[in-house]
Amino acid sequence: MSFPRVAERVRRIKPSPSTFAAERANALRREGRSIVSLVVGEPDFDTPAHIRQAASRAMEVGATRYTALAGTFELRQAIVAKLERENGLVYVPDEIIVTNGAKSAIYSALAATLEPGDEVIIPAPYWVSYPDMVLACDGLPVPVACPENQGFKLTSAGLDAAITKRTRWLILNSPSNPTGATYSAAEYRALAEVLARHPSVLVMTDDIYEHIRFEGGTAPHLLSAAPELRDRTLAINGVSKTYAMTGWRIGWVAGPRDLVRALDTFLSQSAGNSCSISQAAAAAALTQDQGFVAESVAIYRERRDATAAGINAIPGLSCRMPEGAFYLFVNCGGLIGRATPDGRRLETDGDVVLYLLDSVGVAVVAGSAYGLSPYFRLSIATSHEILADGVARIARAVADLA
Repeated sequence: MSFPRVAERVRRIKPSPSTFAAERANALRREGRSIVSLVVGEPDFDTPAHIRQAASRAMEVGATRYTALAGTFELRQAIVAKLERENGLVYVPDEIIVTNGAKSAIYSALAATLEPGDEVIIPAPYWVSYPDMVLACDGLPVPVACPENQGFKLTSAGLDAAITKRTRWLILNSPSNPTGATYSAAEYRALAEVLARHPSVLVMTDDIYEHIRFEGGTAPHLLSAAPELRDRTLAINGVSKTYAMTGWRIGWVAGPRDLVRALDTFLSQSAGNSCSISQAAAAAALTQDQGFVAESVAIYRERRDATAAGINAIPGLSCRMPEGAFYLFVNCGGLIGRATPDGRRLETDGDVVLYLLDSVGVAVVAGSAYGLSPYFRLSIATSHEILADGVARIARAVADLA
């Protein structure tokens, strides 16, 4: 009797669509094609010098060994201070655990808590990895459509309708990947009123884009708007997006002690502690000069404004102005049903994405990968010149449709 070589929990998930799109764009470049890739959600800035220097100092003084599984006390103290200073949330170091990036934090939290068949409510559009991480942990993702006419955000009515006896988690991402939608304190309060009727439902906040906001003011956090949810919420964040530190792989979880202890046990037998050098760099990022954050957000805002204006000038495309993150989620419904120069009809947003890549060499990701069609996501985390070239190419491609 033969058995599959790959476990069913892996066979039920799919590779990341954004990673696949980026790899395809790179393959075409190697073939000599001129490709404008607007796929990857990664700051195009270098990590600030003072953060790199902190890493260098850590190596020089021998901070290259295992750390406590939960992270160095220095970094956990820095996270505690950041949460109180920026979010008005009070934690102690024992309620913090450092992970190998925010993605690892989310997966590990699901792995440590989900039983087979447990449901996880995921507002759609969603980050592509949420549903597959749930599936990999034997859970059942429950996408809830959040259309453009409600700001791509989950409403209290939508949440109430989605909750069942098997609901274990609600995942909230603000600002959102892929839409840039941002929840207000009032919107959080409305969701909290629903959750008050369902005390067994846990909440996970993915705050990785919290500093990349374009409308000014202080970013509201779910727990500052609804502090009564603190004992059932894991607040997940990291340094990747804010400080251009994607390759350093540092995220964290703040939450109630029982869940943090469970994560500590799970990680002790799986990933182990995060890189000691990266932890030293992350502590510097959180505690030292924050000028880079405002400077980079100002640049993202300029890119957003120029790119959205260009997209909205193309007949058949439209883009709601994102309030944060560094993506545009472009409505391409006006192109569905039109024909390419070689007579192929565009029937889905996937067809639109393939047409843009094949005809003008622009790589974007189909909205279907994020749970809502017909859209495509493009990243503005690249230069003005590349973005302008990409928009011009998209305009040419659309003009060629019949």
